Amino acid sequence: MELHVRYEGDDDPDKCSARKLARMDEAELHRATRSTPPGIVLNPFAEQALSPADRPTAGDGARHSRLVALDCSWETAEREAFGLEGVHRSLPFLVAGNPVNYGTAFQLNTVEAFAGALAILGEHDHAERILSTFSWGHTFLELNEEPLERYANCEDSSDVIDVQDDYLAEE
Repeated sequence: MELHVRYEGDDDPDKCSARKLARMDEAELHRATRSTPPGIVLNPFAEQALSPADRPTAGDGARHSRLVALDCSWETAEREAFGLEGVHRSLPFLVAGNPVNYGTAFQLNTVEAFAGALAILGEHDHAERILSTFSWGHTFLELNEEPLERYANCEDSSDVIDVQDDYLAEE
C-alpha cells in the first residue's frame, strides 16, 4: 500500500516519524490538502472504524490502495482531516509505543497510525518494515499484538468496535 501524509510541519523535525518515513522512501509528504491524493484517510474523528472490510480488492483502483495520514497539531487536526478526499476511517483502541506518548491509548504518532492500519488490513510485514528503523518500533507491535490480531480477524467496522469495547471495558 502507498503511504501518504498531509504534512503541516508544526512539530520537532528531529522527532517527526512522518519525515523519517519520507527520508526512507516509505511515505510521500504533501504540504497542501489539494496535493494529497485520495485514499483511506486515517481520521481520528471519523465515525466508522478501519476494518479488514476496507482492504483493497481487485478493481478498487489506486484510491483504496493508499493510506493517508494527517501529521499536524491536535488543534488543527479536525479541520484539516475534513478537507482530505477519500474514505475516512478511525483507528480503534491502540496504545502508543513511542517515547513521547508511551502507554497512552489513542495517542499514536504517524508511523504508529500507519503500522496499526496496515496490520488491521492484513499487511503485517509492511507494518513491521516501516517500524523497523525506529528504535522503539517493535514496542508498538508488542504492546498491541493481541488487539491488532483480533481487529485483523474482524469482518467489518461493527466487529472492530465490539473488540474495542472489550478493551475499553478493561480500562
